This record gives sequence, structure tokens and C-alpha cells, in this order.
Amino acid sequence: MNSTIAHPELHDRRGDYGFDVSTKGLLPAGLGGLLAAGLATMLARRSKAVAVLASGAGVALLSTAAIALHTTRRGKFAIWAELLDDLPLRGDEQVLDTGCGRGAVLAMVAKLLPHGHAVGLDLWTSDQSGNHPEATRRNLELEGVSERCEIQTGDMLAMPFPDASFDLVVSSMAIHNIDERAIWYHKRRLQALDEAVRVLKPGGRMVITDVWSSVYAQHLRTRGLDQVQRRPLGWRFWYGPWLGAGLVMATKPAA
Repeated sequence: MNSTIAHPELHDRRGDYGFDVSTKGLLPAGLGGLLAAGLATMLARRSKAVAVLASGAGVALLSTAAIALHTTRRGKFAIWAELLDDLPLRGDEQVLDTGCGRGAVLAMVAKLLPHGHAVGLDLWTSDQSGNHPEATRRNLELEGVSERCEIQTGDMLAMPFPDASFDLVVSSMAIHNIDERAIWYHKRRLQALDEAVRVLKPGGRMVITDVWSSVYAQHLRTRGLDQVQRRPLGWRFWYGPWLGAGLVMATKPAA
């Protein structure tokens, strides 16, 4: 990545993008960590072994809550600013953000499209706090890009767009939320990738951040995409200790 930022506006954030994890899960982790820490203090004189275990549990729970909070409020924005800054966009592209949520990445990429258009697609499930089309529209207005954007309700497994509609498809922590029959089963997630490939123009690019990045990269290679790259994104995109997203980038072969 470049050491300098060509588009400082990517770091100017005005909207409210909630949390990528349910607050129903984040709050218990924080409270549980505090309770475990308190229990460790109470048991310190009675049983050092139990106190150590309680202390370890408290640190793990508090660390998980703190890491997830940092990623969802700061880390992912910094990563995506760098990723988008490195893309050679002309400014007139047609872009799709699949699983756009409250519009964090959608608004960022739209800032780079003074003569282009960005579409956000989502089913507005509860995977992200406060996920609702009205919240997304409000954020796009706050960011000053609402005239360049539209949002649609739709399934990434059957996108309501013709073939070869977009120059760029992006997705941030969305595809892994697709329900599967088992944690290691990816049939429907790979179907979402196939849909992204379908709506991508020849020569178009795909940029995805998600937890199953190695699986996605291998699938895109088998689909014949060019320049498939995959790498971890580091602690700024963690949602728990050593549990985070990876990056997948690929290019659809030119016709």
C-alpha cells in the first residue's frame, strides 16, 4: 500500500455506522469480563488457582469486547480507506457494495466517484446493529454522497442486476453471514461470489474483506478470475484475539 493517502476525504467520517457485531453479544462479553475480574479479586485469598482462572477469563472477555469495538468503530475504516486509496479509479465507475449494511464502505467509495454511481444491496438483517435502509440513507446524506448512490433490498444469492453491470464489486464482512448447514460448509457463500462475478464487467475488479478469505480466493481461482490475491488484514480488522478478516482481490478476465 502507498505510504501517503491520495484521498484524505476517505478518513472524514460523518455518519453513524453502528457495530458490526450485535450489541447483544458485545455487552455480555464486556460485563462478563468485569464480573470475572471482580470474582478473581474476591477469590484471591481463598484459592489462587481459581482466582487465576477467573482473572484469565476476565482478560479474555474484556480483550474480545475491546478488540471488536475498536475494529467496528475505527480499524475497518482505516483499512478500507487504504484499500480504496490504492484502487486506480477514474471516478466514473459503476460500483456495487453487496451486503452494504449502514453504508460505511458504500459512502467511502462513493466519495471517489464524482461522475460515477454506487449501489448498496442488503437484506437488512440484524447482523449489524441498527441495520435499516433509512439508517443507510441518512448516512449517505451526512457524507454528502446521496446523489451518487442508491440502495436496494435484495439477496446477494440472486442479485437483481443484469450481467456485467459493475466495474467494481466490494463487500465488507457480509458474505460470511449467509446461513449454511454447518460452519465449514460454504456452498451458498460461494454462490454469492458467483453472483458477484456475474454482475462484474469484463476487466472489472472485486475487493472483499471477510473471515473465509482463503476459501473465497481458491473459489475465484477455479472460476478463472485473474490476479487473485489474498492476505490477512492484521489486528485492525480483528473481532477477537487472532480472529479477523482477510482480504481477497480479483479481476474478471477481459472479454
